Amino acid sequence: MLLKDKVAVITGAASPRGLGFATATLFAQQGASVVIIDLDAEASRSAAAALGDQHLGLMANVADEGQVNAAIEQVLGRYGRIDILVNNAGITQPIKTLDIKRGNYDAVLDVSLRGTLLMSQAVLPAMREQQSGSIVCISSVSAQRGGGIFGGPHYSAAKAGVLGLARAMAREFGPDHIRVNCIAPGLIQTDITAGKLSDEMKQSILAGIPLNRLGDAQDVARAALFLGSDLSSYSTGITLDVNGGMLIH
Repeated sequence: MLLKDKVAVITGAASPRGLGFATATLFAQQGASVVIIDLDAEASRSAAAALGDQHLGLMANVADEGQVNAAIEQVLGRYGRIDILVNNAGITQPIKTLDIKRGNYDAVLDVSLRGTLLMSQAVLPAMREQQSGSIVCISSVSAQRGGGIFGGPHYSAAKAGVLGLARAMAREFGPDHIRVNCIAPGLIQTDITAGKLSDEMKQSILAGIPLNRLGDAQDVARAALFLGSDLSSYSTGITLDVNGGMLIH
């Protein structure tokens, strides 16, 4: 098993059809003790229980420093270490540039970008003490191509910020044997996209994807497994595209 005896923290992982839970499930199958952190305490506990007794579900708003630090203290109190962090939590809003209000901007940037920073800050001291660790940040193809299907420009900005933050952390913490990498998913079939794609929209999107299919949560989970495990032991500061070839064009 690729993650035997590892402890992995995954944010935004309580939704059964989401990227986070798919990643949590795969990590558990590969031997990791998984900690699911989400806004809904009961959903987090239920998701963790579905994986087995050795896993943990906690509630925290990743944009709240106090809640983040309290959650990580619980993780370290139970397991004594953290080997992998997957910064998956994020929200999106289909709003055009001139319609973005301060509240919209703050909501999206706080979760995706501030949350990535706060979670990373919380786990990095333990990883530095261990002299090992892997942080995987979920960005988006919208950060690279200037907009997506469902996210507004502020979502693209937040996810582009994640790319820059991850690269900077990779440089800073490389000497401590801590790797920081990103995944940039394309259009993935989750609860966010369910029922929102007409047949016409889907065909238009597929025309720009060489693999001629939308992604699914397992596609991203497998990429996270690669970056979280020793399979990628000499990779840091990279962006791994999981988009079916969308950016070839």
